[in-house]
Amino acid sequence: MMNILRALPALLLCLHMGAWAGPAEDLRKAVELDNAWGIRQLLAKGADPNGTDAKGTPLLISALQENAFEAVKELLKSPKLDPDAENRNSENALMLAALRGHFDVVKILVEKHDAEVNKKGWAPLHYAAAGGHLEIARYLLDHAAYVDAESPNLTTPLMMAARSGNIHLVKLLLDEGAVVTLKNQRNMTAVDFARQADHTEIAEGLAARLRKMQQGTRSGW
Repeated sequence: MMNILRALPALLLCLHMGAWAGPAEDLRKAVELDNAWGIRQLLAKGADPNGTDAKGTPLLISALQENAFEAVKELLKSPKLDPDAENRNSENALMLAALRGHFDVVKILVEKHDAEVNKKGWAPLHYAAAGGHLEIARYLLDHAAYVDAESPNLTTPLMMAARSGNIHLVKLLLDEGAVVTLKNQRNMTAVDFARQADHTEIAEGLAARLRKMQQGTRSGW
């Protein structure tokens, strides 16, 4: 009886996937089911952790999107994982983890998989700022993230932080040297982003810093 119970996860996985599915399809289905045991077995047999789901999204990104955290944990264990694989929107796993506040995933990607912190275009720091995640932003900055990283439309992390409404995150970026005078392609500054999102305190603080900069004085903000 005990042997049958131990074999049950594998049996269920095979029934769901079909007995003749290939390794790539098997792993895809195991990730969809958030089946840690199945993923672990398939990776041990040589399945590629860098496969994609039916939409062409890398499996790790797909697992993060679906909150399949058992799958995320198993995929992150693979030394063959490509941490910089992107979906069709040029997003990678580090960006998505930063946006959603998964600090543990961010750390593993950076420290164990050497994920690129300063990705060209939209960067992980933009996403951490957009999500209002102070500790992740601090961690990325501590790992040499460029504080004024410019997206394709010249939006900076400070602008995203101002829109997120996390005043502590805004102050962190300013303390790290973020330039409050920068504008994106829509001619918007961080002040404009804060005002547009009705974050009055942040908008006023940034505007005060701008005025003091123009006057040649320093702001406590």
